Amino acid sequence: MRVCGIDCGTETTGYGVVEWDDHARNPHLVSICSGGICPPKKSLLPDRLALIHAELIALFERYRPDVVAVEEVFYSVNARTAIRLGHVRGVALLAAANASLPIAEYAPLTIKSTVTGYGLAAKNQVQFMVARLLSLPAAPQPADAADALAIAICHIHHAQTLSLQEVRAV
Repeated sequence: MRVCGIDCGTETTGYGVVEWDDHARNPHLVSICSGGICPPKKSLLPDRLALIHAELIALFERYRPDVVAVEEVFYSVNARTAIRLGHVRGVALLAAANASLPIAEYAPLTIKSTVTGYGLAAKNQVQFMVARLLSLPAAPQPADAADALAIAICHIHHAQTLSLQEVRAV
């Protein structure tokens, strides 16, 4: 299973592609790629959204994920920030839908809990555990890329759990 995790943001939209390699002697998670889409800060919102959309489409075409995992909307104190984040989220969902990819959404607490064991973990704890789970020499940069990888890892773990439950139910 190959999952593209997306951490939506107007300044940096993080992405990370993770694969579950169950053909190896010891099945494990493999980091395929990660990074951040950073539109020019002075560009207008529609131009920023267009760039993010184009980059995500190119990413999907290049790495051919089986599913796209995105963080659910969280409630922000600043309504304007929440609305701008919603625009980016909408673009990510549209890009995945246009690529005919299934979409999974996870709450921030679920993602952190799955990766670190603690739903209120700090960003540096998430980065540390992502590096550890993927056997990376250092924490992924930018931090948004680590968050995107965490979202992908979260989906893989949840999909495996659901698969095991289905097998046991039969």
